[in-house]
Amino acid sequence: MRQRRIAREIALQVLYSLEVVEMEAGEAIELYWNHHEAPVEAKPFSSLLVEGTWEHRDQIDALIVSCSENWSIARMSKVDKSILRMAVFELCFCADIPPKVTMNEAIDLGKVYGSENSGSFINGILDALHVKLNKKGVDQEIGSSLEESKQ
Repeated sequence: MRQRRIAREIALQVLYSLEVVEMEAGEAIELYWNHHEAPVEAKPFSSLLVEGTWEHRDQIDALIVSCSENWSIARMSKVDKSILRMAVFELCFCADIPPKVTMNEAIDLGKVYGSENSGSFINGILDALHVKLNKKGVDQEIGSSLEESKQ
């Protein structure tokens, strides 16, 4: 599991860079791997997270906004936004990862890389989203919305 933590940290760095510099996700991933040393075993999962998160960011942002009272995406820090997007991607598209693991990992990343309030901010939004996703019918609506965006 340590490799997945490293992969999430790499994905966070790449997603953050995509917020700062306009480029394609694949290009940003290659740029990272060409200039940083990291375990090669982390590349597949980090690439999945970056590409999936970036591809679905509009739908993911809509889910985040629906669970964040008084916070627009534009007001969120780039670090918190990148962590939240990645976690929402995991919750919606990575069925092999238990939601609690995804949430705990995101909160931990927020505590390490964000501000002093990032952990609780991320926790609040992900907890509300997790409840929303588990309500009967809502998960089907979100899933079909995300499926439509794939096509």
